[in-house]
Amino acid sequence: MLLIMSERTFTAGGASWSAKRPMVVAEIGTGHGGDRGKARDLIDAAREAGADCAKFQIVYADEILHPETGFVQLPGGPVRLYDRFRELELPPDFYADMASYCAKRGMLFLCSPFGLKSARELRELEPPFIKVASPELNHFPLLEELASYGIPLVLSSGVSRLGDIERAMAATEAVAERILLHCVTSYPAPETDYNLRLLGRLSGVFGIPTGVSDHSLDPVLVPALAVCEGAAMIEKHICLSRNDPGLDDPVALPPDQFAALCKAVREAARRGPEATREALTKEYGAEKTEAVLGDGIKRLAPSERANYGRTNRSLHFTRDMRAGETLTGADVAPVRTEKVLRVGLAPEHLADVLGARLTRNAKNGDGLSWDNFLSRPSPR
Repeated sequence: MLLIMSERTFTAGGASWSAKRPMVVAEIGTGHGGDRGKARDLIDAAREAGADCAKFQIVYADEILHPETGFVQLPGGPVRLYDRFRELELPPDFYADMASYCAKRGMLFLCSPFGLKSARELRELEPPFIKVASPELNHFPLLEELASYGIPLVLSSGVSRLGDIERAMAATEAVAERILLHCVTSYPAPETDYNLRLLGRLSGVFGIPTGVSDHSLDPVLVPALAVCEGAAMIEKHICLSRNDPGLDDPVALPPDQFAALCKAVREAARRGPEATREALTKEYGAEKTEAVLGDGIKRLAPSERANYGRTNRSLHFTRDMRAGETLTGADVAPVRTEKVLRVGLAPEHLADVLGARLTRNAKNGDGLSWDNFLSRPSPR
């Protein structure tokens, strides 16, 4: 079957990007640990590997997690996840420095905010574009804020269903330039979960270019095949060493492997889909290559199904409340549920519950449910 690269383009940073000229994004995230020197080293490593863009994250723990979220296993032992995010909070001038250094090195600067405060701080930097991470695809207060800026958006769609993507597209339809990244929210993600034939179909459904945010460990297979399926952007984590203490370093690519990714992406764009797929089939085998391409039907990948609803945002109480109290904006937050807390109502229902009176007591951290507000008839 003849494969045709998508002609849809994403314009950002003064250039247009497509499958014939894909943008490679090096996701630094919080891997710098707040060290400006290490952050610059990571930008340098990304640039020397051949990346076009270096990506960061503006972290404020309260915008992401409830304090009672629970613990995460790290090489040094279990760490309270909320506390770890608190350690990653940095002043705005850190990101201004990184944006300036990216420009000095000829790199685009990209960053993810996780709430209204970080979004507004990021806007002050006048970035060429802004990234919405997969867990925030249903954070409608954030999406509406970002849509009001008119700045090009990169929207990642891990651990989402087609309806979730549709609602995010509707919330950001005022933005002229958008790109949708297919993603599998698992760390690491199996290459065979990627179902890359989705790229062309998602592009056709939503009328915008698509790309891949890749959490698999192989530096070549998913990125190169994604270009064959029309990807205009490839994003992958970079680290200086997988032994570094960053949250994402165990699944990131060290510089030599990131350079292999960049080379594979450029070669795929130059050689075209048929020659690239033939070469990858010869290297990885027909069965695995076909499994990575998948059937193109949008569904939760097997490795991320258990994360649905927990990695995404839901509404949680931010204090203990008693029956009869009225819910205000200070009493609820759209946060990631993660492993411990009960999943709450989707953030799209925030306006529906504000001003409602509680019919029963609620604990700080509980996920909101309609039962908190609606009385049930007594059983007969």
